[in-house]
Amino acid sequence: MMALTTGFASLHINPHFVQRLEELEITEPSPIQADAIPVALTGKDLVAQSQTGTGKTLAYALPVLQKLDENLREVQALVLVPTRELGMQIVQTVEELTKGTGLRVQQLIGGASIDRQIDKLRTKPQIVVGTPGRVQELVKLRKLKLHGIKTVVVDEVDQVFELGSMQDVEALFKGMLRDRQLLFFSATFPPPIQAVIDRWMNDPEYVRVKPAQRTSETLEHVYFVCEEREKIDTLRKLVRLYNPRAAIVFINETDNIGEAVAKLQYAGLSVEGLYGDSFKQERARTMQGFRAGRFQLLLATDVAARGLDLPQVTHVINLDPALDADHYVHRVGRTGRMGRKGMAVSIVTPRQQFILEKFEKALGITIERRVMSHGRLIDPEQERAIRQESKRKLVERRVPGGEDGRGASAEPGAAQRRDTAAGAARAARPAAERSDGPAGAPREGRAPERGEGTAAGRPAARTAGAPVPGARGPRSPQPAPDKRKAERERDRKNKGAPRWLKEKQDKPKG
Repeated sequence: MMALTTGFASLHINPHFVQRLEELEITEPSPIQADAIPVALTGKDLVAQSQTGTGKTLAYALPVLQKLDENLREVQALVLVPTRELGMQIVQTVEELTKGTGLRVQQLIGGASIDRQIDKLRTKPQIVVGTPGRVQELVKLRKLKLHGIKTVVVDEVDQVFELGSMQDVEALFKGMLRDRQLLFFSATFPPPIQAVIDRWMNDPEYVRVKPAQRTSETLEHVYFVCEEREKIDTLRKLVRLYNPRAAIVFINETDNIGEAVAKLQYAGLSVEGLYGDSFKQERARTMQGFRAGRFQLLLATDVAARGLDLPQVTHVINLDPALDADHYVHRVGRTGRMGRKGMAVSIVTPRQQFILEKFEKALGITIERRVMSHGRLIDPEQERAIRQESKRKLVERRVPGGEDGRGASAEPGAAQRRDTAAGAARAARPAAERSDGPAGAPREGRAPERGEGTAAGRPAARTAGAPVPGARGPRSPQPAPDKRKAERERDRKNKGAPRWLKEKQDKPKG
């Protein structure tokens, strides 16, 4: 009796590749691999949708490599990717699988030296992995020929479409033979992609997972609420709380990466930014440092981190909420991959909470709210109880009639006794202390009334010449000299006179 084959051997994968997978400790195919590989091996066009981190790269790489002829020195397969990092990652995977064979893979990505890529194309690789713009550029330069290509893979097809690269992709399709095989792989397929499928594919097979399975079951989804200005500080506290081995922090705008990195580094966190427009060598250094664990946090946008496979990432933190459910799927797919546990943390403002509710409905997931208090996690209900208790204590400390609470007393009747005592104290004060001036003098700003003064009602005796309290004394007369008096009189008469008359009168008589 023949032994039943299991694992990748049951999918009719070349024994060499099965052995290489075992050496990499990959023994059992994932659901997307088990469904997509047999279809791809038949040569039919394929549309494969699966959540991130489920092994889509191997789902197309294995059948593509198996159909290559290593004795044929020309490009036979093309893999198109949206970003440089994803391209580099796929090249590494292919190189691992093809060790010990005569197969060669070449990377053609933007941002790298095109002259060096042209030189490497002279080695006649059988498979090329590249970004659509750079591949199309080399085709126009007649350095890359398309007539020998039998299989084309578009990985993360939704992102390729979103970045505006589909024009280059379709231009490449036009330059190929009509009997080539097309394989589209992605975690999401927005409606506009269907028009491209209808236009270029020949009766494709569809392999899709259920919407409820679009995010890993081993992934925990949580969120924290704070004001926009408090997000950086909340992120700092979360890193202290969870202490992730490695985390990717997503923001929506590339322009904000530098500022966020500076603030987090100032707060004492180990963090670097991944910029989409930086040089290839700089980006490669950043990724190498992150993989090596030289820093804990990697700040990136959706485009920069798309498709990255980083097994050490334990947390994904959304400093800005994802643009939609599809972007959320791609973000959180950077952790919890291939059955490993992971956590997706979103930091939102009160007005952004509705976005997460939409993601829950669209993806069939639960995103739980978490609350931090004094450096530890507490239940939201417990937080409400703490807030209510604080309000109650604040009300108890409050005093009627006084904002600052001075003179407060909770004893019944204390306010009445306090008012009575204050009135008695005022009555006991001497008259001289209660008035604004000496006894019997009227207050400033009003005339004395009848009977005001001494107790007998008679006006108080006053020293001759003494000033009346509250009244202004007469100004001492200062007679002006005759000359100044005459000048003022002349100026009065000349008021409104024309200039020539004034000048004539000012001339000395002679």
